[in-house]
Amino acid sequence: MTTRIDTRFAELKKQGRSAFVTFLMAGDPDAATSLEIIKALPKAGADVIEIGMPFTDPMADGPSIQAAGLRALKAGMTLKKTLELVRGFRKDDNTTPIVLMGYYNPIYIYGVDKFLVDAKSAGVDGLIIVDLPPEEDDELCLPAMKAGLNFIRLATPTTDDKRLPAVLANTSGFVYYVSITGITGAAAADSSAVSEAVARIKRHTKLPVCVGFGIRTPEAARAIASHANGAVVGTALVDALRNSLDADGRATGKTVNAVAELTAALAQGVKGAQQAAE
Repeated sequence: MTTRIDTRFAELKKQGRSAFVTFLMAGDPDAATSLEIIKALPKAGADVIEIGMPFTDPMADGPSIQAAGLRALKAGMTLKKTLELVRGFRKDDNTTPIVLMGYYNPIYIYGVDKFLVDAKSAGVDGLIIVDLPPEEDDELCLPAMKAGLNFIRLATPTTDDKRLPAVLANTSGFVYYVSITGITGAAAADSSAVSEAVARIKRHTKLPVCVGFGIRTPEAARAIASHANGAVVGTALVDALRNSLDADGRATGKTVNAVAELTAALAQGVKGAQQAAE
């Protein structure tokens, strides 16, 4: 069974370029603006879209993404509304892959089986659940795969060769390599260390490897994309969104464009990596 994620990476491989993967929080700063922003991303150059599921206790997220989740929750965002957001996006776009990223608790409360049925019918392609280790694959990973969703796993600088096969065992879609130890948005990614890490992961899997955490500029995106199958940017986009809001944290006329313009600049960086590699 081929997902939109598999199809997109196969297309990019033919074009000889890396994917640009964007991350934004569902419902930030409000549901309507969030949908408008997400609809603008593919035109601006996003190849894969990760959407955060807001949660009250996001332990892997840095201050920017935590604040985005709190803005979304304050504006009334729920997991059900996150799936509605995906459904709204799918009305006009049936090809861009959508990955939901977040924590297990909201899915557990929603009900795993119901969530998988609803996510699939809404048009979700994959899940990244940061607090479910491979030992818990029966909880969500295996049911998700049965439902036709990719379950995308995180590998980190501390994932050694002994641990890697367990991490990769039921992974599909792509592997998300976290380039730094710590929370999102903390430090800059080091492209030479990333290059070695990606090569090491590729010895264990044929899946595309995308690299995230610590990529904020088109130059950094280009450097990472030249070593990996994709570059993931979240914090920088969330910061651009936040900086466009009014004093009360509400969307302004600049909000959608602020995110779309930075997306376009970063996408050019990623696309520039292919030219550098040729």
